[in-house]
Amino acid sequence: ISICRDLPNIEVITFSVNGISDLEPLNQCQNLSELYLRKNNIASLNELFYLKNLPRLRVLWLSENPCCGSDPHHYRMTVLRNLPSLQKLDNQAVTEEELSQALVDGEEITAPPMRRNVENGCLESTESSAAESTTETESELLNFSLEETNKIREELGMKPVPRDKFSSFSPRETDYNRKKRNNVLNAILLLMKELDAEGLEIIQQTVGRRLQALQKKELQEE
Repeated sequence: ISICRDLPNIEVITFSVNGISDLEPLNQCQNLSELYLRKNNIASLNELFYLKNLPRLRVLWLSENPCCGSDPHHYRMTVLRNLPSLQKLDNQAVTEEELSQALVDGEEITAPPMRRNVENGCLESTESSAAESTTETESELLNFSLEETNKIREELGMKPVPRDKFSSFSPRETDYNRKKRNNVLNAILLLMKELDAEGLEIIQQTVGRRLQALQKKELQEE
């Protein structure tokens, strides 16, 4: 997620199922409008402090993180009190009534989380509990990854990836390798948005050469 420090103009970020615990790198993304962080290791709602000064943020998906706690009402009210410009939270539309109620039931966040000096110990236990609670199947992971990847491709003016081709990226790979490959793909798509026509032409030429090399290798193996 540290890559976001170098992408101040990025508009859509999807980092679901990535073990993320720190949102500080996002505080300079002033054009960010959609942020997908489902199923990570975000332990404290104080991480919202880093999102409070993002004027264009309208969509946030934060569910299934430790910070959501056992009280869904308190969680939602706290998020909306601190991010009142949201139009959608966890795939559910935000209402005017909720925004008013959030001023009463939500907790105002005025400082970032104080975790730096004890981060190692806390993160270890957080990751352990997250791993134990994760019951998501490969099919569900692929569905969400496909949805979020295609959202980025739509923002870039690219055609969506068909499910059959997307799932063929890693039908027999381990979870780690599959997530790593999808993360690399998402990062490349995000970075492409920062390029001008000349940069995109260089990417196109490089991809063409890479494809030719892979196709030649496949023919030799056959």
